[in-house]
Amino acid sequence: MIIFARMTALITGGSSGMGLEYARQLAERGYDLILVSNRQDELDTAAAALRAQYPVEVTVRFQDLAQTDSSDLLYSWCVDEKNILPDIVVNNAGMFFFKELETEDLVRVQAMLNLHVATVTRTCILFGNAMKKRGSGYILIMSSMAARLPAPGITVYSATKAYLRSFGRSLSFEMKPYGVGVTTVCPAAIATPLYRLSEKWMRLGVRTGVIRTPKWLVARALRGMFRGRRLISPSFMNIYLPALIALLPAPIEAALWKKFR
Repeated sequence: MIIFARMTALITGGSSGMGLEYARQLAERGYDLILVSNRQDELDTAAAALRAQYPVEVTVRFQDLAQTDSSDLLYSWCVDEKNILPDIVVNNAGMFFFKELETEDLVRVQAMLNLHVATVTRTCILFGNAMKKRGSGYILIMSSMAARLPAPGITVYSATKAYLRSFGRSLSFEMKPYGVGVTTVCPAAIATPLYRLSEKWMRLGVRTGVIRTPKWLVARALRGMFRGRRLISPSFMNIYLPALIALLPAPIEAALWKKFR
C-alpha cells in the first residue's frame, strides 16, 4: 500500500548545489525529503544538516543515476520497498564538461546521455504514471539556457538540455488533464560546483549579477511550479544571450572556439 499522508519530495542530485537548495526550500514548506546522489559522504552530511534545521523526515538513497537501469531501480525502491509515491519529483542530477569531443570521452558522453536523457525520461514516465492514477503531483525538470545555445565545447551538454526542454514542455500537456504539473526550468549561470569555476570568478559573477545564486533560482522555480507554469527561464541573460549568439556569423564562432579551446 502506498503512503499518501505526508507530503514528500524526491530530489535527484540532492546532496549539494541546486539540489540541496531545493531540499532546503521544500523542507521549509513542510515536505519530507528523499535525497538521491552518488556521493555518500555529501548525502549523509546534507541529511544531518536538514534534519537539524527542519522538522521533516529525510531519507537518503545512494545511487548512480547514470546507469541504464537507475530510474527503474529508484522507482521500485521508492514505491515498492518504501511504499512512498512522492508528491514532487525534482529531476536535478546533472554533469558537465567543456572540451572538444574525442574517443577518450565516450564513457562520460554515454554517462551524460544516460543521466540527462534516459534517466530523466524514464523517471518522469514511471513516477508520472503513478501520479496520474493518484490524480496529483508535480514533476520538475532542470534544463538550461544552454538548450538554446548549441556551441562547441558543450556539444553533448547543450544537446541533452535541448532534449529536456522539448520533452518537458510536451509532457506537461499530456499530464495536465490528470492533475499532474510538469515544469521545465532553464536557468542561466548559477553559482554551483557544476561548472568548476574558481572561487574568485564565482564571487565576481555573483556580484555583477552574471551568475545567480541557487537560492534565487530555486525560489523562482518552485513558485512557477506551484503556479502551474510549463517553462521557466529566469534571468535577463535568457533573453539577450541566446539572441546575440544566434547572430554570430559561423566564421566568428569558429574563430572564438579556436582561441578558447
